[in-house]
Amino acid sequence: MNEDRKDNNRDKMMRIAIDLIASRGYKSVTTLEIATAAGLSEKTLFRNFGSKQNLLEAAFGRFHYKEEMSRIFSERLVGELHADLLLISRNYHEIMNRNRKMILIGLKEAENLPGFLENTSEHPRQLMAFLTEYFKRMSAEGKLIETNAELQAFSFISMNYGIFLSDLVEGTRFPGLSLDAVIEESVRTFVRALTP
Repeated sequence: MNEDRKDNNRDKMMRIAIDLIASRGYKSVTTLEIATAAGLSEKTLFRNFGSKQNLLEAAFGRFHYKEEMSRIFSERLVGELHADLLLISRNYHEIMNRNRKMILIGLKEAENLPGFLENTSEHPRQLMAFLTEYFKRMSAEGKLIETNAELQAFSFISMNYGIFLSDLVEGTRFPGLSLDAVIEESVRTFVRALTP
């Protein structure tokens, strides 16, 4: 089997697992059901992932924001606090909302998946490291007040995660507030507090 086909089969199994587990729960979905829905054998699933939990953890690794955020920090930031934080926030929310089912699984099923949260927390840890270095650099360039860069990174991530959680179940955002308006105002407030 060539590598492209193997990768496509892996992605297909991961997406199907997310859909099935999100709708019925981790314990209710079998590896046979996932493989059958993907048009593959259960043996193929085990050969690729070893277990249902490994499959789910691979899905988090593949579809969550680590890679996309890495590209944003290395290629797209312009060194202007408002523009950069707005770009980061908008992309964070786009990725998180695209992966809404996966995030719900992580929140609902953590007790059924030993070690799952530890294995999937790589994404927020990496984002925090990127933001911390960004804030240090901006401070060194005189574009940010002298502050604890790590605490600011944590605050920025927490603010965005809180915004995401307030809208995790579709239609529950406060009436009359668009996501983009909330992101814009939050970033504006954050920038105003950190600008020299």
